[in-house]
Amino acid sequence: MNLNSLLESKKINPLDVIVLRHRPFESKLKRVLPWLAAERPEVFNAYQQTQSEKLEKAMLGVKYIASFIGHAPGKALFVGLYWIRESRRLTRDEYWKIPECIELKNFDYEGYTEKEALVRPYNYWFDLVITDFYSEWKGKLVIGWPPPERSWWRRAHRNILPVISVLEDNALVQVMPPWEEINLSWSDISILPSYWKAILSQWRGVYLIFDSHDGKSYVGSAYGASNILGRWVNYSNTGHGGNSLLRERDPRNFQFTILQRVSPDMPPDEVIKLEGTWKERLHTRQPFGLNEN
Repeated sequence: MNLNSLLESKKINPLDVIVLRHRPFESKLKRVLPWLAAERPEVFNAYQQTQSEKLEKAMLGVKYIASFIGHAPGKALFVGLYWIRESRRLTRDEYWKIPECIELKNFDYEGYTEKEALVRPYNYWFDLVITDFYSEWKGKLVIGWPPPERSWWRRAHRNILPVISVLEDNALVQVMPPWEEINLSWSDISILPSYWKAILSQWRGVYLIFDSHDGKSYVGSAYGASNILGRWVNYSNTGHGGNSLLRERDPRNFQFTILQRVSPDMPPDEVIKLEGTWKERLHTRQPFGLNEN
């Protein structure tokens, strides 16, 4: 069995399909692209709705793209089959007004650059509509990707892409690490997998916000509604969580870790007391750190 046989089983001509295996060169975006595909499909789609000039020309001549993410050397993980409903010209200014493209910047996405705009005053923006083609295999279907690895897009009818496996679990979402190994960026929090959120909402404890710009840190505690998740989502939404010393900083430099997880029924005053001991041990009170008290 191969991808073309799957296409033909659904009455789709491989001549009408281009296969993409996404592997962003931006390391931060590469790490979170599977999360975007799973949790923020509109942002993931924006990533693939403009392309290089060569691929752009190819897409103007077909009906579908089969979208995959690089899973391992020689393998690709299925995201979906998208119908190309239409395309339109888009200037760089118009491109960077699209909310999803702006959001991609949080993951160091370069997108439509000034240098590119000097050569190409407009790109084509493809209106890609997800289909129900084997939608139950999203994040589960793994196909082979013959060499060369750098050839990241191919015409379906010219390639034999074998089906290697259909996984039991969705591989777009990584298994949540132990609490002491969690290390999230500020931009990560807005796209956390749903089951990560469910677990973090049950945990209360003491956390650290590290500013990679100058190495200063802030210690906080979580014990209210939604516990650690609630506090971190607040930082994600506001950038500062109401803390004046954080308000002056760029939250894109923040890293979030858990210093100590406590019992879910520990009284708030005891959690706050623990928070104070961590501030003392890590010297996070100003002027050395970002805690005011």
